[in-house]
Amino acid sequence: MSVYYRAVIVDLDRTLLRTDKTVSEYTQRVLRDVRKAGAELFVATARPERAITEYLDLLDFTSVTTLNGARTITPGDIIENEISTESALELLRQLAKIEGSVISAETESGLYSNTDIPIWQPVVTDRIGELPKTQRIYKLLASHPDIPPEKLTVVMPDDVYCTVADRKLIQFMGSTATKWNGILQMLSAAGIPVEQAIYFGDDMDDIEPIRRCGLGIAVANALEPVKAAADEIAPSNDEDGVAKYLEKLLRDGTMQDR
Repeated sequence: MSVYYRAVIVDLDRTLLRTDKTVSEYTQRVLRDVRKAGAELFVATARPERAITEYLDLLDFTSVTTLNGARTITPGDIIENEISTESALELLRQLAKIEGSVISAETESGLYSNTDIPIWQPVVTDRIGELPKTQRIYKLLASHPDIPPEKLTVVMPDDVYCTVADRKLIQFMGSTATKWNGILQMLSAAGIPVEQAIYFGDDMDDIEPIRRCGLGIAVANALEPVKAAADEIAPSNDEDGVAKYLEKLLRDGTMQDR
């Protein structure tokens, strides 16, 4: 029996977006064709909502999962999965002890950091360790100019997990803040079963959705473990791999509304 896919879920950086962070006219056209065929478009990204506004304005996404699942926005709801106050305080205390560490916190009022990061434009503060006392903490991020991320050792609270992004940045999230949980929330809101969802990704936090969606696709520039988990490999992000794969499905008739 053929499966007709009703949801297309995309990671952004190094997956849908080209290296220069643009979305080609070709990709825009194919995504519009996907919507015309009756499928929903979802985003699952590590970025905060403020950092994807231009793409939400450009493309007709139904729902978005941001901050690795810490905040999911559907047409009828906003679901938040922040780090508990106690765990955020403890992680910040440990990270502050690592001399030279760059620490950032995604909060309900924006991004804060203990040093300036021009590309992110955070609020710079020397009191970052006190933020959890007054704000929701969606995600903590840490890096070091001389220490690889896997060597930035901290004792993890039981209700927190971490991932490494772009081979250089540790991300700490609450245990319920995962891309997969956010994807389940988006699919549930749209009434679409998992087996009728396609997922495209490139990084380690994309492995679970690639494995668990009906069809999991890695782009050619993805990390090797991601490609190993995928059902198929699409061309790279700079070759419009997501759009090329979707165009093939449109030609095959498996993106039609049935």
